[in-house]
Amino acid sequence: MTALVLLGRSAATGAVTAGLMAAGALAVAVLTPAQRAAGPRNAVIAVLGCAAAVAGSVAFRVHAVGTGPVADLAGRNASATAEVVVTDDPRATSRQGGPFPRESFVVPARVEAVGTGAGRAMLRAPVVLFVSGAEWRSLLPSQRVEVSGRFGRADPGELLAAVVLVRGAPRVLSGPSWEQRAAGALRSGLREAADVLPPEQRGLLPGLVVGDVSRMDEQVKADFKAAGLSHLLAVSGANLAVVAGAAVALARTAGLPLAARAVLAAAAMVAFAVVARPSPSVLRALLMGGVAALALGTGRSRDGVAALSVTVLGLVFFVPGLARSYGFALSVLATAGILVLAPGWRDRLSTRMPRWLAEATAVAAAAQVAVTPVLVLMSGQLAPVAIPANLLAGPAVAPATLLGFAVALIAPLHMGLAQLLVRPAGLATGWIIEVAEHTAPLPLGVIPWPGGVTGLLLLAGAVPLAVLVLRHRGPRLIVLAVLTGLVLAVTVAAPIVARWPPRGWLLVACDVGQGDALLVAAGPGRAVVVDAGPDPVPVDRCLRSMGVVEVPLVVLTHPHLDHVGGLDGVFRGRAVGAVVVTPHGAGEREGVRLSTDLARRHVVEWAARPGASWRFGPSELTVIGPTAEASPPGAGEGAAVNNASVVVHVRWAVGSALLSGDVETEAQAELLRRGLPPAEILKVPHHGSGRHDPAFLAASGARAALISVGADNGYGHPAPSTLAALRRLGVRAYRTDLSGDLAVVVREGALAVIARGRAAPSAGGRQAPGPGRQG
Repeated sequence: MTALVLLGRSAATGAVTAGLMAAGALAVAVLTPAQRAAGPRNAVIAVLGCAAAVAGSVAFRVHAVGTGPVADLAGRNASATAEVVVTDDPRATSRQGGPFPRESFVVPARVEAVGTGAGRAMLRAPVVLFVSGAEWRSLLPSQRVEVSGRFGRADPGELLAAVVLVRGAPRVLSGPSWEQRAAGALRSGLREAADVLPPEQRGLLPGLVVGDVSRMDEQVKADFKAAGLSHLLAVSGANLAVVAGAAVALARTAGLPLAARAVLAAAAMVAFAVVARPSPSVLRALLMGGVAALALGTGRSRDGVAALSVTVLGLVFFVPGLARSYGFALSVLATAGILVLAPGWRDRLSTRMPRWLAEATAVAAAAQVAVTPVLVLMSGQLAPVAIPANLLAGPAVAPATLLGFAVALIAPLHMGLAQLLVRPAGLATGWIIEVAEHTAPLPLGVIPWPGGVTGLLLLAGAVPLAVLVLRHRGPRLIVLAVLTGLVLAVTVAAPIVARWPPRGWLLVACDVGQGDALLVAAGPGRAVVVDAGPDPVPVDRCLRSMGVVEVPLVVLTHPHLDHVGGLDGVFRGRAVGAVVVTPHGAGEREGVRLSTDLARRHVVEWAARPGASWRFGPSELTVIGPTAEASPPGAGEGAAVNNASVVVHVRWAVGSALLSGDVETEAQAELLRRGLPPAEILKVPHHGSGRHDPAFLAASGARAALISVGADNGYGHPAPSTLAALRRLGVRAYRTDLSGDLAVVVREGALAVIARGRAAPSAGGRQAPGPGRQG
């Protein structure tokens, strides 16, 4: 708590606090007789002494990062060239900015030399580098590189001398240390051996074993997060405890004495730390693993709690920044919950179930209960689904970890044997993937809860009340009945009242954020996908919710990220026939990258041409744009690509829809000139951008408009002028940011729009007016 409060304060504040705490400890020692209340007296002295030590450590580090040449450069937002040592793995950030941007990374580092106006200064100052470019991905911790960039101040509370916006690629000055080089080789061997597994398993196994999620499927990541299994993807004390436990078991089988077992367990954990890469987080996990191994070996939770307390105190003293680390807090609280709560819960449960099941249930529940306050602070939600998810996944975690560890050690020596051994590890990871996939969407699996301090205070009040109520049989039965009714209402009644997918759907605008992803019905379990949104997870979720397992055709209207970035989600576990792309811009950077990606997937790529037509199930799709000639120019390169969008007209037995991509004013005028087929449903161009031709909207003849747009986007979409134009024409607008997924269905012989999610502003689910009728 002392470190948490003092981080972000001045060094003087920390020094004064340290002095006051030390003076308090001395006063208690001098003024309180040792013979009276020796226990409380010593406890007070210990607490004040530890607080004084931590306050002094924080003050020293705050002063260190706030002074010197790097801090001076940051204060002036100056640019400079520096030599830095990478201190942790580069972490990829989400893609932002424009179509197919360069890969971006955050790189923890330490400046050891920097050029200033007075010359070259030698120092050791922690910084964070913000970089872009694939060449950063391969850097290993301990490598020394030269960088140039602009220095800026770090956020208050961060023990950093600066943040550096780096320009260009790094100039490598030296290679990694031997242990980092060994770790890189072992991790590379694990990835190579895992290539024989299915894609989802090969991506997850390195994540489970060494925290390497570089190849992990985005949908699996999302499922892990929703199911409360994300902690399995970070190297923690649990990983090392599994390895140490296996070493102890082998040593016991071999009849080795206790001292030899302890040495073997320590050696196994150190070896695992090398494989996982000796970064600060792994070294912290090594200490936590030691705590868990101590408690496991002694069978005394009090020893484990004491060791945990000493470990936390030592880590916060030497690395005060951990006091503001959610990951550190989760690790500590989960370990504490297992040590303190799990034994008692296990003993109570063992009277009603087998002891092994009682222990597994108690461990999962205790860890989840202990970390709930931090989860409320972080995300503002409660995740009861995490308990059954961890309970089901738990038996597979240890085999996957141990087999993966063995594969990493064997792969550099004999790849064939490693690939043979990796297959059972793949079975274990496959089970965990299945658990995550099936528990993530469970009703009431994640319960919304106020976030921040407010949510924490509500939780603090709710827990004692719940304990008080549940202690008595009568109230407990009432609560159980209410919860049972709620679960039945959500799982049984809700799907009946608001059935999804709606029967006989023809078109769906998926809620994928700021982007486009449309599904056109192509028969049972089949759909044509028109654009894939910016991210694989939402489009895959939408396809799953509609029961789509086969995609005979994908139409990518144009190669901007918000339309093609989620392509992996379309391909995930589905057969894809062919992909239609715009005939223009093939020489552009975006088009070339898209074509390269499709070639990698071994998928047929067709260039759209006006008049091309396909029929799938109830839907007939016809390309009406762009023309074979060059697309109309626009206001900038982005507008030119938008105007090259593939425009598709979809006909059904009872009506039609116009899917207009991102065409802007110039392309809309060209479509009008050539003749625009009427349609009852219009997918509004470019997320409702203000660059629209009112005549285009009127000529479409639509009476319902679908606007695919992200909530609170920074583009001002949809534009007020566009919404006003639709209102003047009597067109009812439906927006994914307000209503979630939007489905076009047949009701009473005409097309209607049904909104799946949040309260729609425009009578979702009512019939869309047909041609010639007022809406």
